[in-house]
Amino acid sequence: MAVVLKEFQVSTKGFTDVIDVTDNVRRALSQSKVQNGLVTVSVAGSTAAVSTIEFESGVVQDLRDAIERMAPVDIAYKHDLRWHDGNGFAHVRAAMIGSSFSVPLHSGDLVLGTWQQIVLLDFDNRPRSRRVFVQIIGE
Repeated sequence: MAVVLKEFQVSTKGFTDVIDVTDNVRRALSQSKVQNGLVTVSVAGSTAAVSTIEFESGVVQDLRDAIERMAPVDIAYKHDLRWHDGNGFAHVRAAMIGSSFSVPLHSGDLVLGTWQQIVLLDFDNRPRSRRVFVQIIGE
């Protein structure tokens, strides 16, 4: 049994920037030499999330629109009253989606559907450099 932790950086634009990180995760996997187990992808920070989607422009925009309906940018958030940084919406969005995504690993590859990719979503109100962690557990 091996436990391997890899890290990579992603530059983002914020405001529900959606970035396909599947290839980054696969690179981390190839470096680990683990063939079977579980992979967890996690982003450090409370205004970003990790999920899965078909990374196609139409569905990416549909996701952005749905997130805007659930936690609009232009309403009052108590966080903004306290910290005056204007990113209360980003914290709420990140909490709703979640900071990590786990996927099985079989024969050295991610068990994903044909049109399924792993994505980083950055909700903050400014560009960021995000630290993304890939933890691989298996043999």
